[in-house]
Amino acid sequence: MPVPDQIPVVKPMPAIWLAVFCALMLALMPAPAAAVTVSGLYSVEVPVSGSGQSDLAKGYADGLARVFVRISGTREVLALDGVQALLENAESLLLSYQLLRGANGNSQLSMTFGAVGVNRALASVDAPVWGANRPLTLAWVAVEDRGVRQLVTGNASGQADQGESGVWSSAFALAARERGLPVTLPPTEFSENRELLSDIWGQFTGRVRNASEGVEHDVLALVRVSRSGGQWRAGWVFEGASLNGSEESVSADTREALAEALVNRWAELYANRYAVAAGEVGDLPRVDIVLRGVTSVADYGNASKVLEGLTPVVNVGASRVKGEQLTLRVSFSGELDQLKEYIALDSRFVPVEGEPQNARPTPAQASDASAKPAQAQAPSGQQEGAPEVEKVADSSGQPGFTYQPSPVDEEEAEQAFESLYQLLYYRWQPVPVIGNDGGQ
Repeated sequence: MPVPDQIPVVKPMPAIWLAVFCALMLALMPAPAAAVTVSGLYSVEVPVSGSGQSDLAKGYADGLARVFVRISGTREVLALDGVQALLENAESLLLSYQLLRGANGNSQLSMTFGAVGVNRALASVDAPVWGANRPLTLAWVAVEDRGVRQLVTGNASGQADQGESGVWSSAFALAARERGLPVTLPPTEFSENRELLSDIWGQFTGRVRNASEGVEHDVLALVRVSRSGGQWRAGWVFEGASLNGSEESVSADTREALAEALVNRWAELYANRYAVAAGEVGDLPRVDIVLRGVTSVADYGNASKVLEGLTPVVNVGASRVKGEQLTLRVSFSGELDQLKEYIALDSRFVPVEGEPQNARPTPAQASDASAKPAQAQAPSGQQEGAPEVEKVADSSGQPGFTYQPSPVDEEEAEQAFESLYQLLYYRWQPVPVIGNDGGQ
């Protein structure tokens, strides 16, 4: 914010009005933007009854249906005209898959679909497309059961707590991963704070906002969960991302079903705000590459020239300059993973923190050591050289999601939320490493 050259002299403000003014200004301050990039949105794992062609074809369709829901932001996408035909031809959108067999003998089909192909498919049936840069929700969840209230928390390592809180945190984590929605829980240090618990139940945001200052988030959600008879009910209010501040609620018979219903509703609300209309998807995908260490016009010219010389790149243009950070908007053909592989061949583009490969696990994510790959195959329609799927699973056999808060300012975060593809972060190294210059 610009600082005025002269500050006018005013009479001292009475203490009570000063307090009211400060409280008002605090309420108007936006939450810190995290600009979370979700990886794994186009990867999914489904159970299959065997390895026959008909079994795999059903698995492809089941997996693509779940990906369609994640990327469109709504389950209603599955009822659109033309979607069934896309599901029947799901194999054409596959990049890679693995057939996995667990210790119990059950088979799981782990798949990765092409982001560009899926986005175009959704656009072809006039469905919205929600990008990989999604708001991070810090969920303060107070649960009341049999007259006892407790706060649902997560620990510093991203794993679920033990006991009743752990049951709830695992349920929310599983539902959030299924919908590709970044959700985090407050750390366990707040679990015994009765005043904070009371404020969450009453949906008073003041103390909760203050307690959230050290936790990365874009949106605060104050959730109160109660049980009446055989029904669970969750009511919540949002603060941030210009979402409706009035209370909404969902009900379900079980904890897991309630968490699923809640996250489904949140995903729909976010997608309504940030998803791109089908007509804006276009035939040529574009991605923003954030390049640091660009200190001169020569650096800009050289970086642009390198990118323009890559086979998948159609055109390159500068979209934003901030200090030594240059954002280039790159139009390309093929899949995004292929573009990243070409960029990786030139040592002048050094990946920096913010890329999904450096991501930390979401709550309750764990490796499933019992799942052994039975075979790794490329579908018949796969392009040569397509990357193999990197499987990450939790103990329930569901695919894992990782996410990395992108190091951007608030303006860039808002732009990222409206982008279809993840931001790519690199540091420009003007002199290439000898023997690894991508042939430039």
